[in-house]
Amino acid sequence: MDLSNKNMIHIKTKDIEYLQFRKLNEFGLTNCYTLSANNVDFRSTNKGKYAESLNKICKALNIEEKTIVKPVQTHTDCVKIVETGSENLENVDGLITKNPNLNLMLSFADCTPILIYDKKQKIIANVHSGWRGTVQKIGQKAVLKMINECGSSAEDLFAFIGPCLEQCHFIVEEDVKKIFEETFETYCNKYNIIEDKNETIDGKRKYHINTEIINRLLLEEIGLKSDNIIESKICTACNSKIMHSHRIEKQNSGRNVAIFGMNNK
Repeated sequence: MDLSNKNMIHIKTKDIEYLQFRKLNEFGLTNCYTLSANNVDFRSTNKGKYAESLNKICKALNIEEKTIVKPVQTHTDCVKIVETGSENLENVDGLITKNPNLNLMLSFADCTPILIYDKKQKIIANVHSGWRGTVQKIGQKAVLKMINECGSSAEDLFAFIGPCLEQCHFIVEEDVKKIFEETFETYCNKYNIIEDKNETIDGKRKYHINTEIINRLLLEEIGLKSDNIIESKICTACNSKIMHSHRIEKQNSGRNVAIFGMNNK
């Protein structure tokens, strides 16, 4: 299976497979979204497998493990600027850095990765936006933090929305649907954010939500150029044979990671 498309390239080595954004490669930036081939799994509870997987991806990307910065993610809207990698990163779901010697790493299993690059100021952000993070507008908050605290300008930013649970598989019940309707009322009135396919399972009505469009709209709302927002268009659930998906694997799901760095440039 090859997941390459106009925005993504599928890299295969004897030890590991991963995806990269073509545009980020053009910028000369370290970037990846790991796949599950070759038994790669970044689930923190399996320390041996985690260490083995980290070693594989660091070798593939030609980076040192000591440069990796990884927070403890808990579906918050907390975004933190890191300068040395030694900061307290408990309950953090987004990282920003100007340090070219750091590589920002977050784990995913259906939630949306958002990589943000300020090509002028040379600043990067790596953001974990699950449905709770999306409702809390964490991607937008990361951009605002870059603008307000790092001197970025929205027009200079590029955002890359990685593999995630697409609308075909992001199926919710009335309670979550209501949260999205109330939070994104304007979007729902203009776009196909919530799709009702008249599905009922076990007596409960089901709805399909498009968080990819929501995250794009949130970024455009604060000034990012539409052409500078690049989407992978890859569904984790549709491709669960080659990437970890909590929706498909349930409690047995492993973890993919997104790594983002500046290659000392």
